[in-house]
Amino acid sequence: MLTSTCRWTAETGWNIPPLHPGDPGLVLYFGAPSLMDGNAAPIHELVAKFPNSVVCGCSTAGEILASRVHDESVVAALVWFDTTRVRAVAEPIANNADSMAVGRRAAAELDAPDLRHVLILSEGLTVNGTALMAGFREVLAPSVAITGGLAGDGPQFKKTFVGLGNSVKSDQLVAVGFYGEGLVVSYSFRGGWEGFGPRRLITRSEGNTLFMLDGQPALDLYKRYLGERASELPATGLLFPLELTQSLTHTNGLVRTILAVDEETRSLTFAGDMPEGCYARLMKATTEQLVDGAARAGNAAANTHTDASLAILVSCVGRRLVLGQRIEEELEAVIDSLPKSAQAIGFYSYGEVCPGNLGDASELHNQTMTITVLGERT
Repeated sequence: MLTSTCRWTAETGWNIPPLHPGDPGLVLYFGAPSLMDGNAAPIHELVAKFPNSVVCGCSTAGEILASRVHDESVVAALVWFDTTRVRAVAEPIANNADSMAVGRRAAAELDAPDLRHVLILSEGLTVNGTALMAGFREVLAPSVAITGGLAGDGPQFKKTFVGLGNSVKSDQLVAVGFYGEGLVVSYSFRGGWEGFGPRRLITRSEGNTLFMLDGQPALDLYKRYLGERASELPATGLLFPLELTQSLTHTNGLVRTILAVDEETRSLTFAGDMPEGCYARLMKATTEQLVDGAARAGNAAANTHTDASLAILVSCVGRRLVLGQRIEEELEAVIDSLPKSAQAIGFYSYGEVCPGNLGDASELHNQTMTITVLGERT
């Protein structure tokens, strides 16, 4: 397995290095939304250059290449496999309620006895990530892990894009299947956030839309906490996600980030389910906590790998907002913990997908650094 990375900017175009013979099996890209809207020229150029490759990717809230984060560019990884076969499918996501069915359909198209891993890239605003993952898990064997993330649109939350070949669309899921016994995969995620304030009972919700906390309109309660920052919702909600637990005594819950607000219904829409009867409380983090979480994710993902070639980093846009000028510290912490042979690429997202541990079911996370490391047995 051989990996080469490159980047496109308006000034330089693609800086593709000298290539391995033959087209790569996979060309994975992450780009600014402005470069994927309209004619998506950088993407079409990749497809034209590698007509025999699986070319896919999504829009971002920042492009990751090694230990640097970029904007208004496209980054790409070109991957040549020795024995692994790669296949990708695309499915439209018409609305939130379609999420589970979309997951089922994509999983059914990819399912095969030698399927080893699935990487998903989904539009980031319409999808219910919890239902999407439930659809995938319903079809795929428990041994097939799923990692990936939800496409981003910077801090705008207006329109995200996912592409497969020349089809670059705003309401689409792309799932990539990796087949063969030679593939070696490891993965991990960590957060670094801590809860504060009271836990409040979710008294009314529908899927990933939260209406009531302790019998009060969720949006009103959230705005009281945010104070002057409430006028900038949903972007400022990234600074204060919610921790979701099944009881008052649970200490480790899922983190959920706001995707949209509805002033008319006084509700909040999140990237994943907010079930009635669960408890939610606000979370916060410091730069040091987030960097430490990224380092621990890198160490955990690297532990089972000896000959890594590609590391795919998916980190939440909320982490980028908190880290600010120190954003590259979390990337440096990850790179330092990975094998020297691994090329790193990734993006800042609206949601991250990863199992909790090796062998656990894959699920949607928010506000995490998620790492997938791919290699092949020699």
